[in-house]
Amino acid sequence: MNVKQRTIKAPVSVAGTGLHTGEAVTMTFNPAPEKHGYKFRRVDLPGQPIIDADCDNVTDTSRGTTLTQNGASVSTVEHVLAALVGLEIDNVLIDLDGPETPIMDGSSIQFIDAIEQTGFQDQDADREYYHIPYNIHYSEPDRKVEMVAMPLDGDYRFTCMVDYNSQVLGSQHATISTIAEFKKEIASSRTFCFLHELEALLKHDLIKGGDLNNAIVVVDKNVDEEELAHLAKLFNRKDISVAPQGILNNIELRHQNEPARHKLLDMIGDLALVGVPLKGHIMAARPGHAANVAFAKKIKALIKKERSRKHVKVYDPNMTPVYDTVQIMNILPHRPPMLLVDKILELTKTHVVGLKAVTMNEPFFVGHFPGAPVMPGVLQIEAMAQTGGILVLNTVPDPENWLTLFLKIENARFKDKVLPGDTLIFRCDLVAPIRRGIAQMKGIGMVGEKIVVEAELMAQIVKYK
Repeated sequence: MNVKQRTIKAPVSVAGTGLHTGEAVTMTFNPAPEKHGYKFRRVDLPGQPIIDADCDNVTDTSRGTTLTQNGASVSTVEHVLAALVGLEIDNVLIDLDGPETPIMDGSSIQFIDAIEQTGFQDQDADREYYHIPYNIHYSEPDRKVEMVAMPLDGDYRFTCMVDYNSQVLGSQHATISTIAEFKKEIASSRTFCFLHELEALLKHDLIKGGDLNNAIVVVDKNVDEEELAHLAKLFNRKDISVAPQGILNNIELRHQNEPARHKLLDMIGDLALVGVPLKGHIMAARPGHAANVAFAKKIKALIKKERSRKHVKVYDPNMTPVYDTVQIMNILPHRPPMLLVDKILELTKTHVVGLKAVTMNEPFFVGHFPGAPVMPGVLQIEAMAQTGGILVLNTVPDPENWLTLFLKIENARFKDKVLPGDTLIFRCDLVAPIRRGIAQMKGIGMVGEKIVVEAELMAQIVKYK
């Protein structure tokens, strides 16, 4: 059963303070059309630039995840994105009047509460999940980071382990078996830091929005009364002490393993930057924003590779051709051994598909690596060009009186060897309308389902008879 994409019914706003900037910010979630995804809009900047929630736009992961695009940035996006993934929302435009999302209470729960007040709107398009096809690994040995995405029938499962060599935190685990558990089990878990980090951040003026109501502070060293008094003054509190659990008594833990749950929350938010909802089991040991984003990029690259493969049509070399070899010679002036197209399988006003059967008795194999024959790349391009030439010559009533001259070949790439016995199929598509007899084409050459060569071609037809 297909699941429909969904957005929200109406705009809804939340207001708060940026954790690192200390600036007041209002953030508004807006409904968005199908296949829109998650986007941020900086409404406080000229032109209101839009920033796509995409792992390729990540520019900083030091104290949260920052995205930059179109000359604008937005920081600490992970808690917002985790809320959207947890609510299984596909499309939303997020307006911000500042450079950072509001930290709220340091978790995702207030975003979820606000969005649930406005409700959800199902859309016509189906949600397109990416099902993890096999184990995808990522590791950073120096940081002891280990991540793996594994196939799983039916849902999005997460397991997270944190271990900071801290006597207070120890080793903690958090897990959800389905994304539907996110709101109850994970969303309210707040960000955390160690006391020594807090002091360094304060010293460098990096957490202007921290008020000790939005973070768990783990006390990982001996603290005297003078230091506690200093912290109390910084955070406008009467007094601060160390709770029995080894954290500052500014807040009470919502879960015994709240830090691990928050790391899981961060990871769900960062993996939203893949750009599509995932189906699989994610296991992570000692994750952080930099590793999460690198893992997201690895998954996105795999998705892109698989999608490009799906767009490649596999042709039957035995199908009835549009033109056979004799008919091709009535159009092209080339003759053996320089005629490198045997059949034309498809021909329209915008694309052509040609076939070249590569056999051992090709004349170029006599001198081109006779002991290990490989079809020269330059002749693959020539065969592609001849195929494209037929597309261009198809625009005139007397093609036999015209020549196709190639003006430019760009971005030629050879991805695999072409060997005797291969059937090489070329497809050339116009990338712009033909003007004054000049055609711009994108060409690919395939052996079976594998693309072995690709190039961008520009050709012009000239009359010679």
